[in-house]
Amino acid sequence: MLKQKIAADLAAKVSEVLAMTPARDVEKNLKASLAAWLSRLDLVTREEFDVQAQVLARTREKLQELEVRLAKLENGPQA
Repeated sequence: MLKQKIAADLAAKVSEVLAMTPARDVEKNLKASLAAWLSRLDLVTREEFDVQAQVLARTREKLQELEVRLAKLENGPQA
C-alpha cells in the first residue's frame, strides 16, 4: 500500500513537472503535426470499410450466381 502511494505521488510529480516544461509543447506540436499528416492521407473509417466489404461480398455472390446461369445457358438443353 505504501509503495502504491509513493508510486502514485511520484507519477503525479512527474506529470506536474512535464506539464511545466517544453515537453508538453513538443507533445502538442507532435500530435498536431501527426493529425495534419493523417488528414492528408486518403483513409476511410472502419465503418466505411466494413460497408464496402459487405457490398463486395454480395457482388461476388451475385457474380457466382450469374456464372452458373451462364454455364447452364451455354450448355443448352441436353435431351
